[in-house]
Amino acid sequence: MIFKSEESESRIATKQLSKACSLIEPDLTLFYLFEFEQNVRNTALRYIQNIQSGDKTEGDFTFHFLKLIGMKKIVKQVAGIDVAQKELVVCLGRMYDDWSPQLYAHKTFTNTIKGFEALLLWLKKTTEEAIGVRFVMEATGIYHESLAYFLDEKGYEVSIILPNRISNYFRTLDIKTITDKTASEAIALFGLERKLDCWQKPKAIFKTLRQLTRERDQIVEERTMVKNQLHAEQTEAEPNSKTVKRIKERIKILNRQEKEIKSEVAALIKQDEQLAQHVMIICSLTGVATLTSAIVLAETNGFELIRNKRQLASYAGFDIKEKQSGTSVKGKPRISKQGNKYLRKAMHMPALCAIRYDERFKAIFVRLVSRHGIKMKAAVAVQRKMLEMIYTLYKTGKKYDENYFKKQGNIKEKHENAA
Repeated sequence: MIFKSEESESRIATKQLSKACSLIEPDLTLFYLFEFEQNVRNTALRYIQNIQSGDKTEGDFTFHFLKLIGMKKIVKQVAGIDVAQKELVVCLGRMYDDWSPQLYAHKTFTNTIKGFEALLLWLKKTTEEAIGVRFVMEATGIYHESLAYFLDEKGYEVSIILPNRISNYFRTLDIKTITDKTASEAIALFGLERKLDCWQKPKAIFKTLRQLTRERDQIVEERTMVKNQLHAEQTEAEPNSKTVKRIKERIKILNRQEKEIKSEVAALIKQDEQLAQHVMIICSLTGVATLTSAIVLAETNGFELIRNKRQLASYAGFDIKEKQSGTSVKGKPRISKQGNKYLRKAMHMPALCAIRYDERFKAIFVRLVSRHGIKMKAAVAVQRKMLEMIYTLYKTGKKYDENYFKKQGNIKEKHENAA
């Protein structure tokens, strides 16, 4: 079977050959046609000699013939997918051996199981089976998760990219129209040009923990809102007693639900001995308890794809961004906040506790406040330092030692005195 792009290329070649032959004298035309026939025979002979016993040859000679007479070799295939609530806009791209990318097919599918199966059938018809296809998509809330889980179960390579990386890459392209089609093209080109990490399906226990901790976060936000309503109702001139009673009942319900979630999280951690051991080690850090450690492990999938502390800080949105140019443009350094908000939120109260009760983090806080005088900025720096410390404790399997640096200093002094 010949693809549409290959058919058009062969037609163009035939037209150019006939046009060239019309400009040549009749005797020379016969000579060139004879030479072309000999080339075809030699090419076919080489193809037949390479056929092994058991190979399927029906219908694929044209494809191999086109490859032998000058088609570039495909080295990479990518399906860029723009995910929406109800549909998937897919763009297929391939990279040739001369590192030139090509986008050659578009199609829209429904964001359902039937749509996923239709997508795979379409790919079998339009891609080369010898070279694997990588699926690249944006992390669009929760709409991409069903497709990612489906493809992972089928054994395909999947890469999920943060939206800010795609939007920044989109600005570098000479594209003024922004549609679902152009977005899928940008995602496909991004996947062709970059070396991307493979997405891994979260472990079942971490996925459940993430669902529970995020549910608790929603309940806490809702309870804060209801308490504000209660305050407003009680402070007005003539409060309605029945309204106040109903609001208090809602607060009791939310308190009970939060308590249930905490007990479920604790029970889930106890079921896994290895996880319980990690949580115990993390909880040795000042200000960190079971809930905070559960949130950090759930949101990072047990630090599965985190390679270093700098990457962890970037994933949580604690990385520093600064805008400076010449002498006129000098923006204030600030954290990007382009990351997991649940991690930043979970580290706020533990950092305040550590600043008060841990001498090491208190010294960091005082040093930063003395430098710029902004307490919240120093507190955020402590949050980042604590998150990195949790990562270190998890990887090393050692408990937090508040006097670690003092002990190291004493050991150093003993070595110096001995020398």
